[in-house]
Amino acid sequence: MTNKLYYENPYLTNWTTEVTNIIKKDNHFLVTLAETAFYPEGGGQPSDTGLIENIKVLDVFQEAGEVYHKLPHPPENRVTECQIDWELRYDYMQQHTGQHLLSAICIDEYDAHTSSFHLGKDTVSIDLSVPEFRDDQLLHIENQVNKAIYENREINTYFVSKEKASSLPLRKMPDVEGDEMRIVEIEGIDTSACAGTHISRTGELGLMKLLKTEKSKGNTRVYFIFGGRALKDYQATHSTLTSLANQYSTNREGLLEKITKIEAENKQSQKEIEELKGQIHQFLAQELIQSHNGPVIIKTFEDKSLKELQGIAKQINESSNQCVIFTTTLENKLLISHNGSVPVQCGQLFKQELKKYHGKGGGNNTTAQAAFNNPIDLETFRSFLETKIKESI
Repeated sequence: MTNKLYYENPYLTNWTTEVTNIIKKDNHFLVTLAETAFYPEGGGQPSDTGLIENIKVLDVFQEAGEVYHKLPHPPENRVTECQIDWELRYDYMQQHTGQHLLSAICIDEYDAHTSSFHLGKDTVSIDLSVPEFRDDQLLHIENQVNKAIYENREINTYFVSKEKASSLPLRKMPDVEGDEMRIVEIEGIDTSACAGTHISRTGELGLMKLLKTEKSKGNTRVYFIFGGRALKDYQATHSTLTSLANQYSTNREGLLEKITKIEAENKQSQKEIEELKGQIHQFLAQELIQSHNGPVIIKTFEDKSLKELQGIAKQINESSNQCVIFTTTLENKLLISHNGSVPVQCGQLFKQELKKYHGKGGGNNTTAQAAFNNPIDLETFRSFLETKIKESI
């Protein structure tokens, strides 16, 4: 049975031990050690990574009390050097211990109990048994957690019998194998059963930041970060805000006001642009009506979107009984439109014929649009429509 050094000293990063067994499985090897500080995945905490005899540890898991280390190839020596990826381990210790503290504060302040915990390399979250939090409540939770961090409370881990555990103020009694249970106790705040690795004092958490919340099956999912993750997040946020403030010739405090003002100006500019486009569409519509004496107006545009074509077509339909067939080479799209004076049901026609020309689209009785993968199919379908419309009139 492996001696689990990660419980004796979670800060241990290097040690020498003996390989006790090597099992080949598929294209990798499972190695057991006399002693290991590699934490196996469990209790919501991912497994450690690192090196065994300079061989990268791909995964660590536990079965029947034995800890298995997954390697791409076996170590050559019986006695081997081992090394933990400390940056990753310490990050997991900060996030996991921080979760204990956050969950305890949420219970104390709002009777919000943790129903699940996710610890990943990118995100950390808990699901709390309340439908939602107000912004002021979230700020209060964040302040209370950071207050407990600054108090630098002691964190103790120890094993007790199940009988003894029943007398402890546990948040909940877990279902664990064996006669012993591991306890993680944050001085004066929380006592929980947990098999993970943890820091020794709350001060090591450094800083906690709530990131966001979302609804999850009647509960509230809270995303958060502690320690090194919180520092990196602040550094990235500070860098971004400073760059934006410099770009807009203001400071961070005035950035929101500056952006709000720019957005208002952009909305006004966009409104004026749309009004001008409407006038241009009206002018183009009248020009096309006057330059086409027949029942069909056919025009290809190289620099306009389908939305713009729809605006021009609308102006024509309001002023003329002519049928419009527009194409845009900018988007490889086609539009047909009339005001009901043409005996052609556009949507039904597209549904019947469009697939033959490798196009996708649809519409209603008086207007339809389609997109094509290439201009050849677009032009071929346009010619078909022109013939079909003229035959129907």
